[in-house]
Amino acid sequence: MSSASVRRAFPAPKDDRFFEDYEPGAVYEFGSVKVTEEEILEFARRFDPQIFHTDPEAAANGPYGGLIASGWHTSALFMRLYAEHFLSDVSSLGSPGVDQLRWRQPVRPGDTLRLRVEILEARTSKSKPDRGIARIRSEVLNQDDEVVMDVTAANLLLRRHPGAPTSEEAPTSEEAPTPEETPDA
Repeated sequence: MSSASVRRAFPAPKDDRFFEDYEPGAVYEFGSVKVTEEEILEFARRFDPQIFHTDPEAAANGPYGGLIASGWHTSALFMRLYAEHFLSDVSSLGSPGVDQLRWRQPVRPGDTLRLRVEILEARTSKSKPDRGIARIRSEVLNQDDEVVMDVTAANLLLRRHPGAPTSEEAPTSEEAPTPEETPDA
């Protein structure tokens, strides 16, 4: 994902953001969250009790040379940033699933994470024309611009005007009726 054409703000506000606003090829960067040792320990003790997530002293002598966040904790932080900055408050219908998820680098206490998303594809649902499906590739980056996690998933989004043809359904200039073929109203 190139950072050359990254946008820092979505063109439509969250309370007026619909499927049509998710433009394929657009890349956005959002948010910032600081990871603390206390949060790493709390999450790991509850959900991923492996020693390199739960015991700073043992982790110092372990394979990562120190305490690291659970990948699932990183995923939860990603989801927080994604929901706060990218998903719509009025049209998001959830996700049918994740195509791919990778943890690329350990997340450590003191790291500051941000989100970069690229809209890979957006198409109207064939079975439910009131909504569209957007495929999104997301990266979580740390303060050193290292990708610590990436995920590709689909999102279901309501259309702003469900009955209107989409750009993929609209006739091309070759298919559009000529003025002579259009009856007077």
